[in-house]
Amino acid sequence: MHKPIVAVVRYEEPLASVRQAVELCGGLDHLPARAKVFIKPNIIFWTRKTVFPKYGVITTSRLVEDAVVLLKERGIDDITIGEGLVTRNPKDRETPAHAFEMLGYNKLNKRYGVKVLDLHQRPFEEVDLGDGVTLAFNADFLATDFLVNIPVLKCHAQTIVSLGTKNLKGLIDIPSRKKCHSDDPERDLHFMVGKLGNRLPPALTILDGIYTNERGPLFDGTARRSDVLVASSDMLAADMAGSQILGYPPSEIPHLVQAARDQGRPLDPSAIEWRGEKIEDVARRHEYTFPYSNEDKLPLPMEKMGIQGLSYPKYDLSLCTYCTPINGVTLWSIAKAWKGQPWDDVEVLTGKTMKPTPGKKKTILLGKCMYQANKDHPDIQEMIAVKGCPPSPQAIVKALKQAGIEVDPAHLEGVDTYPGMFMRRYEKRPEFEESFFSIE
Repeated sequence: MHKPIVAVVRYEEPLASVRQAVELCGGLDHLPARAKVFIKPNIIFWTRKTVFPKYGVITTSRLVEDAVVLLKERGIDDITIGEGLVTRNPKDRETPAHAFEMLGYNKLNKRYGVKVLDLHQRPFEEVDLGDGVTLAFNADFLATDFLVNIPVLKCHAQTIVSLGTKNLKGLIDIPSRKKCHSDDPERDLHFMVGKLGNRLPPALTILDGIYTNERGPLFDGTARRSDVLVASSDMLAADMAGSQILGYPPSEIPHLVQAARDQGRPLDPSAIEWRGEKIEDVARRHEYTFPYSNEDKLPLPMEKMGIQGLSYPKYDLSLCTYCTPINGVTLWSIAKAWKGQPWDDVEVLTGKTMKPTPGKKKTILLGKCMYQANKDHPDIQEMIAVKGCPPSPQAIVKALKQAGIEVDPAHLEGVDTYPGMFMRRYEKRPEFEESFFSIE
């Protein structure tokens, strides 16, 4: 049986390191002549309000340009970079445009003729992924001959790792993304993500591990300078390598188990031909989950603060992409509001599947999905509903104050500047270079 080839190399210099990885795995050997090529980076988040840490969160612009250069060397002229950023307002065109400008993609357009697309402004088409799962993918991607998938090598608080397969979620429309965070335990996020690669064109996956992320996928994780690249024309094989580098056997990653099952393949590293560095020489354990109390009722740092009278259960797989960012700011705002006096037995529920705890005096249902799931629940004594999708900062402030938690409105209403606080972690650390996220 033919073994997929995976190359693992250390990142040492621009272009040369990417070239080495791609050549070792033969990643462009099957690139059709005059192909339409789609490059999918990972831009999970952006804000125009502050400088925030992109390390281990966003694909480095350095690797995106290197990939473009390799394609141009092979005579490819039809190249598209496309991404569907997560924004609180789906009609927001300014934030994606700002991201593309600041990351240097518009320079790639002028220098190499690369097209740059905000996928939310483009058409989508339904794709049958098997087992009755149908999701809407960007039509430009579906019309291309070859995919260059460049995700970040990082952990993810819900899916454990976020690599090539998970990066494809940025190709689907907003209703499909929300659909992935199902309340069906048999068709949960792991199940849905595992199916995203079932209808791929020929592809090259390059895992960008210049910076990796512990407890990602966002800026509140902890970035590391790792300087490792993984490349393969087999996305599942690349993800198997990436998961091992992050410290997890592929068999422990549910969405990779699902992908292997769909493709009729073993999750066995011995079934891969390895080239370049040995996995064990570059592997370094990255934690993926944020620590909570033993009963998962409160984040561990808040429990250590002595906070009482509040239950804020740990996020689950049904908390979708659009509520996740505001959830973190909400927790931070509550922690800032703690003055040492117990609150009045308040519970905050998120996602789609949580149920109220009997006996709680006040129950905040955070988000439209949680409200719909529990609006008539008999165990709620006083319901405080926040119905937005995602909920607005102003509505959350109002709900918390109704529950007796006097948060500072500026904390939540400044949600777009909140990510900037995390830049402090990387001050005076020269290995964290902003230049990786720009084009000269």
